[in-house]
Amino acid sequence: MTDTLLALSTARCRIAPLHADDAAALAAITDASVTDRVDFLPAPFTAADARALIAGSGGGDVFHAVRDRSGGRLHGVIGVHRRDAQMVEVGYWFAASARGQGLATEAVEAVVREIAASRPSAAIIAECHPDNERSRALLRRIGFLATGQAGRRPGRKVMKWRPGAGIDVC
Repeated sequence: MTDTLLALSTARCRIAPLHADDAAALAAITDASVTDRVDFLPAPFTAADARALIAGSGGGDVFHAVRDRSGGRLHGVIGVHRRDAQMVEVGYWFAASARGQGLATEAVEAVVREIAASRPSAAIIAECHPDNERSRALLRRIGFLATGQAGRRPGRKVMKWRPGAGIDVC
């Protein structure tokens, strides 16, 4: 797998790399509720910042657009960050208008499963702030477990994906 997903589809989303013409829409969904949580994003996040993030996407860091299947409206972003040959980190943010609908869970799970299928020996991790309960719950739903390890970003803890960990069996 390259770190760029060529295209994925879920029941409600299309996921593909961000492009230069996404800058205005990306700036529009990246408000203070996002920049307060994502330490590498400047606040306020402008169209110029969006263009720079998109232009810098490549190599070990690739940002993907999450759009609705019908109109193509940008709902969120999922980053795939290669830490090394055996570790891939995922991160994400979604527009305030897209939260609470299960879109993020659906999209992030699709990306994680694609990474797992194309890199079966790679560890898949995410960093999450302990007080970001909604994000931690999303990660737990799709099979991430807390490791107790400190993340690279300030105040973050590492969670690691384990296939089947999000499924209860009785």
